[in-house]
Amino acid sequence: MHPYPLAWPDGLPRAERKVASNFKSALPAALKNVEKALEMFGRDTGKPVSDIVLSSNVGGLSLKMPADTGVAAWFMWDGQRRCIAVDRYPKPEDNLQAIYHVIEARRTEMRHGGLHIVRQTFRGFVALPAPDGARPWREVLGFAPNVAVSAIEIDEAFKRQAAKAHPDVGGSADEMAALNRARLEAKAAIA
Repeated sequence: MHPYPLAWPDGLPRAERKVASNFKSALPAALKNVEKALEMFGRDTGKPVSDIVLSSNVGGLSLKMPADTGVAAWFMWDGQRRCIAVDRYPKPEDNLQAIYHVIEARRTEMRHGGLHIVRQTFRGFVALPAPDGARPWREVLGFAPNVAVSAIEIDEAFKRQAAKAHPDVGGSADEMAALNRARLEAKAAIA
């Protein structure tokens, strides 16, 4: 999983329209809020959060607001890859702040309902498996079957493929989603 470009979870619909928000947090503050909330959530539940990747289209060499302002917070918790993704608002920092509030709601559930309630809620945040008919990760990333690969080789193959698959360079969102999925599957396979 990479912070840039946005890696949106499979099967999660995108917002059909943006709505104004009342959030006042700037991007750096919203980033800190999400990271701190995830850390505190792990402490509250006794199940540490790890491998946090905040993925968005904010990055690269452009200072312009990206056309797609969605944000996805990917992380490991309770033995599974999780993703909380929001694209409801017209600014990435507002979508990050919304993710912060979703995490804080889980902390409230933990305080008042316990770990079993949080686990129930988090079933909806499990990063979904590849849809039926998806190409195997080795094929997508260009690796031969049954050949050992390292995390570095997976990242290098991802970068090569992303240079062709990203919508900004003539690829498509579907190609990029398949590539992101392949990278996640590859990393899980070698772990």
